[in-house]
Amino acid sequence: MNIGDLLAPERVNLRSDVGSKKKALEVLSELLVTALQSHAQGEVFDSLLARERLGSTGLGHGVAIPHGRLPGLTDAVAAFLRLERGVDYDAPDHEPVDLLFALVVPEKCSDVHLKILAALARMFSDSETLAGLRAADGPALLGVVARWPIEEPDAGK
Repeated sequence: MNIGDLLAPERVNLRSDVGSKKKALEVLSELLVTALQSHAQGEVFDSLLARERLGSTGLGHGVAIPHGRLPGLTDAVAAFLRLERGVDYDAPDHEPVDLLFALVVPEKCSDVHLKILAALARMFSDSETLAGLRAADGPALLGVVARWPIEEPDAGK
């Protein structure tokens, strides 16, 4: 499984009209809910916001990975938002965030959830990947993330 398997073209958005962390989370919630049959946009937003209240999901270098858990979900679902201008996101380096990869996972999905987050952290620590994400259009952007594998849990351990 690759990071690109979690995304779909309709959940990738390049926006210039987002001016706050809250608005970014609202847009991501709208994108995510397009793949969720049994959840409302408000539920998704609340899940992302609840996680943010525990501590910012900003990684630094203009990247954030807002994520949350939803009851009744069977698979992880992702959305990607690239902003024309970064927003204040309480990132550890105090830099504005312009690349947001949102993830919702099943309520009881801890191991897979952690593997996906680890893969995303690796992906977003690569300066070449960040440059590619900032330069790519929608379809090409999916190509940038599609090659990043999610390590499967070791079967024998």
